[in-house]
Amino acid sequence: MLGRLWMLSVLETSSAANIFSSMGQQTAAMPFRETRNRKDIEIRCVKRKSLLEALVNELPRGTIRYSSKVVGIEESGFYKIIHLADGTTIKAKVLIGCDGVNSLVAKWLGFKEASFTGRYSIRGFAEFKTNHGFEPRFMRFSGKGIRAGAVPCNEKAVYWFFTWIPTSQEKELEENPAKLKQYVLEKLENMPSDVRDFIEKTEVDSFLSSPLRYRHPWDLMLGNISKGNACVGGDAFHPMTPDLGQGACCALEDGIVLARCLAEAFSEEPGRGAKEKDAGVHYKKIEESLKKYAKERRWRSIDVTATAYMVGSIQQAESKLVTFLRENILATFLVRQYFNKSSYDCGKIYSS
Repeated sequence: MLGRLWMLSVLETSSAANIFSSMGQQTAAMPFRETRNRKDIEIRCVKRKSLLEALVNELPRGTIRYSSKVVGIEESGFYKIIHLADGTTIKAKVLIGCDGVNSLVAKWLGFKEASFTGRYSIRGFAEFKTNHGFEPRFMRFSGKGIRAGAVPCNEKAVYWFFTWIPTSQEKELEENPAKLKQYVLEKLENMPSDVRDFIEKTEVDSFLSSPLRYRHPWDLMLGNISKGNACVGGDAFHPMTPDLGQGACCALEDGIVLARCLAEAFSEEPGRGAKEKDAGVHYKKIEESLKKYAKERRWRSIDVTATAYMVGSIQQAESKLVTFLRENILATFLVRQYFNKSSYDCGKIYSS
């Protein structure tokens, strides 16, 4: 469900966003600081492993079951029976599919497969033994069919990314990380030398390449986010392009809203010896709470998914007209979308 690293509006580290054309010319800059319209803004690049460890440490031991791919789902009265790849089954009062872009739960709910954008992404993480000296700012380059950027996670680690539309021959680079690395460096010849240095220092086995996929806004508008006592969240619900850095942020929002909605349904949970009528009433409460979650999250997911796709398409376009508009008129508008979509308040887990 979660990407390797993300831009999360949780802690402050980056002081500004600097946007450059593919020729190295700065086209926009925006500070990461409070203004009259943006209070308490804090931006940090968070490593996936660190976030997952923090979340796992809050759970009772044994809560998470690893290597348990879901291969089948069936209904049994007021329960869902989940079949796992190892042959075991789980009987559940609520099924929450957070099983990624290829979600079996999303397919069970009726969602189509996520659509391919035609773009690929390469991500890397450079670690240094001493202070890298990179200023706390997010640098992004776009144009000529590519989009790239770099941002420090701390004084000894830098995250960078590169997206492009490969030809049929270039797709074969995925099989050869060394050639993939050389390809990226050649495409970014106009980037500052320190940024290129981060890529050069990244170990070849740390290069991650993957196709960029997203769910069409109309699928999100018309699809079943929930059905009965089952629903989806994160990439299973709203896979999106990484152009706003909001994929994992939206997944965390899903979790908060879902917890708040389900808390209402489980505030008066029937006991083990409850009659079937009571179980049916509880099932109905769960169903209504998931409908409430779906209603609250539908339009937010449509907004962020569509905006991310739009921003990425404009930034990576190669036509002369779009290039002129992007670098002379739309540059500031595009960078503002990072703030506009990250300043969303999904509320607290517990409603007062």
